[in-house]
Amino acid sequence: MGMHEIIWHGRGGQGVVLAAQILAEAAYIQGFPGVTSAPTFGPERRGAPLTASTRISDETVRTFSQIASADIAVILDESLFEIATCGGKIKENGLVIVNSILAPKQLAPDRNFSVATVNATGIAREFHLSMGGAPVVNTPLLGAISMASGLVSLDSIEKGIKKKMSRGKASSNFQAVQAAFERTEVLNVHTPKYKLQNAGENPK
Repeated sequence: MGMHEIIWHGRGGQGVVLAAQILAEAAYIQGFPGVTSAPTFGPERRGAPLTASTRISDETVRTFSQIASADIAVILDESLFEIATCGGKIKENGLVIVNSILAPKQLAPDRNFSVATVNATGIAREFHLSMGGAPVVNTPLLGAISMASGLVSLDSIEKGIKKKMSRGKASSNFQAVQAAFERTEVLNVHTPKYKLQNAGENPK
């Protein structure tokens, strides 16, 4: 499968860095020998835009630079969509996953990458995932990644969450992951790199 470079776009307080770490943990549990996760250093105050990265590979990862052009972009705040996808920041036939109430075709028609959307904010509220009164949408988007890309299974994500959270938090967060998996909508471009598949069956 090669190297998969994933970049996360969100705002301070949304759990961007933790989501990147959980995905890396899940990929390692699933059997990928090469995984890394790192934040992009910059202002991390609540509400400020920030990014994090996850690399998943069949071989040891020897690249630690920032990701210039991603295979997958995960956007926790829809207002960052254009910033995250303009200027070749997504590889052709890549995948963009967005926290949005819109259908993929409404959000991004005529693109050269696949688009998946899920109402992660609504799911976070449904399962009472919040911090300071604001919905925390990071874990629901892990379910969207599993559904839309097929890279990492739900079983591996559950184990990754349990590594990073207490038992009580892990349970409610994984319920949100499952809900997002079931509710994610995907618009595939022609010959996409990432095709819609049931990652819950463990795709690797």
